[in-house]
Amino acid sequence: MVKWLVPIVLIAVEVGVYLKASHDLFVGLLPFVVIGIITFIYAMNNPVGHSKKFRIRSYANWLTLGLTYAFLYMGRYNLTRAKNAFGDELMSKEQFGIIFGVGAVVYGLSFIINGPLTDKLGGKKTMIIGATGTLIANFILGVITYQVMNGNWSISLYIPFVIIYAINMYFQSFGAVSIVKVNAAWFHIKERGVFGGIFGTLISLGIFLAFDLTGAILHFTKSTTGYQVWWAFFAPAIILLIMVILDIFIIKDTPGKAGFEDFNTGDAGSDESESKENKKTGTIELYKKLLTHPVILMMIAIEFCSGILRNGIMHWGPQYAKDIKLTNFFFTEWGLVLMIAGIAGGFFAGFVSDKFFQSRRGPSAFFLYAGMLVSFAVLIFAVPYRADILIGPIAFFASLCVIGVHGMISGTASMDFGGKKAAATTAGIIDGFVYLGTGLQSISLGYIIPKFGWSYWPIFLIPFTVVGLFFTWKIWSAFPNATKKSGGH
Repeated sequence: MVKWLVPIVLIAVEVGVYLKASHDLFVGLLPFVVIGIITFIYAMNNPVGHSKKFRIRSYANWLTLGLTYAFLYMGRYNLTRAKNAFGDELMSKEQFGIIFGVGAVVYGLSFIINGPLTDKLGGKKTMIIGATGTLIANFILGVITYQVMNGNWSISLYIPFVIIYAINMYFQSFGAVSIVKVNAAWFHIKERGVFGGIFGTLISLGIFLAFDLTGAILHFTKSTTGYQVWWAFFAPAIILLIMVILDIFIIKDTPGKAGFEDFNTGDAGSDESESKENKKTGTIELYKKLLTHPVILMMIAIEFCSGILRNGIMHWGPQYAKDIKLTNFFFTEWGLVLMIAGIAGGFFAGFVSDKFFQSRRGPSAFFLYAGMLVSFAVLIFAVPYRADILIGPIAFFASLCVIGVHGMISGTASMDFGGKKAAATTAGIIDGFVYLGTGLQSISLGYIIPKFGWSYWPIFLIPFTVVGLFFTWKIWSAFPNATKKSGGH
C-alpha cells in the first residue's frame, strides 16, 4: 500500500519547489488537483468489473509509469523554456528550429528499433532505459549550458545542443511505447477510451512541468547576473533519477507479474490464434503486416499531421507572444493553459468514444480535427490584423483539440489495433510519424517565420489540418477484430 503512494509524495516535493518559487497557491497545488481528477475518474470507470484489489494495484502501476512519462516530457520541452531564457543571442529561432527538428526526426526514426525492442523486452525495462538515458542527456546539456554561460567554454551552444538533444530524443522515444506496452496488458478495450483521457492528462501534466515548473525553477534560481538556465536541464535529470528507482520497484509488465491473472483485453491481438501468430511473426513481417493495414496507415497520416499541428501551436505560440509583446493570461501561464487544454481534450475524446461510439476512436478525432480547422482559419485573419484578444483563446482551443487527438490515436487506438503482443511496435510506428511531422514543422517554421513573418504561421498549418480531417472521417467506423469477451478480475 505504501509503494503506490510514493509518487504522490514526489508530486508534493514538486509542489513545494513551485510554491517557494511562485508564491501562487492555486498553481502550486495544481498537480495535486490533476492527480485527484484522474484518480476519481479512474475509480468511477470500471466497465468490466475488476476487483478492488486489482484496481488498486493497477492504479499504482499506471500512475508510476505515467508520472515517469510526464517527467520525460519535462526533459524534452524544457528546451523551449530554455530558448526564451537564452534569447536570440545564444540561440536564434532558426537554430532552435533545427535543434528541435533534428531531435524530433531522431525520435521518430528511433521507433523502427525501439518499438519491436519494447515488445520483446517489456515496457518496464525500456521505460527504465529511456528515463536513464534522458536524465544523463539532460545532465550533459546542463553542464554545457553552465560552462558556456559562465564563460568557461568559448563555444556556440548550437552544435553541442544538436548532438546531445538528438541523443536525448532517442531515449525519450522509449517513453510512449513503454507506457502503451504495459497498459495494453492492464486495460480492456472498453476501458481504454477513458484511459486515453488519463493518458492525455499525463501528457499535459508533463507539458505543464516543462513550461511552468521549469519557468518557476529559473525564476527561483535567477541571480543578479541573469537566469541560471542550466537548472532547466539539471532539475528533470534529478527528478528522473528518483522515478527510475520507483519504476524498478513498482511497475509490473502484466497483471500476472503482479500476482493476478492475465485476462483477455478484447483488442486485435486477443484471439488465441492471433496471439500465437504474433509470437511467430518476425520484426520485418510484423512491420509489413502493420504497414499494409489500411486503418493503421490512415492513423499514421492523422498523427503525422497532429505532430505538425501540436508543436506548431505549442512551440511557436509563446514565441509569437514574446515577439509582439503579448502578455495576456494564455501565454504568461502557457504551461497551465496547455495542461487544462490537454485534460479537457483528452477526456472529451475518451468520453465520446466510449459512451457514444462503442469505443470507436475515429468520431472523436474527427470532431477535434474539425475544431482545429475552424481555429486555424480564424488565426489566418487574427494574426495579420493583430486581433490579439482572439489569439490566446484560439491557441488554447486548438491545443485542446490536437492533444485530444494525440491521446486518442497514439495512446489508445494503437493498443486497440496492435493488441498486447504488438502494442509497442504499433504505437512506435504511429508516434514516430507524430515526431517526423514535428521535425518538418520545426525546421519549416524556423525558416518561414523569420523570413516571411508571422502571417504565414497559420497558413502553413491549414493544409495539414484538412488532410487530418479527411483521414479521421475515413476511420469513422474502424474497430479492431476481436471475437472473445472477457470478464473482470
